[in-house]
Amino acid sequence: MFLTKENKIKWKLLGYSGIVTFVLILLGIFWFDKPLYLFLRNFDCRLWGWFDAIFDAKNWLIVSAVVMLFFYIKKIWHSKPKYKNDNGKVSVIVFCKDALQKVRNSYAFYVFCSVLTASVIGQILKVLIGRARPIFYEALDMTGFFPLSTEWAFNSMPSGHSFASFAGLVMLGLLAPKIKWFTWSLAIVIGLSRVCYGAHWPTDVLLGAFIGMVMADFVKTTLKAKNMEK
Repeated sequence: MFLTKENKIKWKLLGYSGIVTFVLILLGIFWFDKPLYLFLRNFDCRLWGWFDAIFDAKNWLIVSAVVMLFFYIKKIWHSKPKYKNDNGKVSVIVFCKDALQKVRNSYAFYVFCSVLTASVIGQILKVLIGRARPIFYEALDMTGFFPLSTEWAFNSMPSGHSFASFAGLVMLGLLAPKIKWFTWSLAIVIGLSRVCYGAHWPTDVLLGAFIGMVMADFVKTTLKAKNMEK
């Protein structure tokens, strides 16, 4: 999204995109969030419930961790794991470094780091922003912000499914450009499904998508640079 062919961040494009995203979020909160939400709610279906269960941030982390484990097992089949230090004693640090060395080039590791980073930032923003979920609007015609709330009902912005899915699927598209059209399209569909399902406002998804895309770019350029150093 915001990377050059040389794996460098396009800072100017990122800055402009951040400003545009911020402006759109403000416009959404004060203008188009409600009508667009009501329009997209007409497209609710059972499929979005499946998406809700499948594309949760926790599932992204669990699946990518399991894939990394299989990748690690495949590696140690040909190269024995290291778990002893120079003194011949068992060391957790040595084991972890060796495991990281073996999985650091796998797609699963890139996806895991991307989703984890986006999730940490996203969860912090959820609490700081404290936006009421659309369920209050549908039931009580109530909207608003309740900063520093840790309650699910007031953690609508940004969308967790959106920042996790965009972080994971955009990363996969960056690593495998031939399937980019599919992974990025799926990320958009997942984002829209959160509004259709009634779980988020459109701007919740917009902010989540932006966080996911940016984190995928930052993680990729950082990990690629470190792998080249090694």
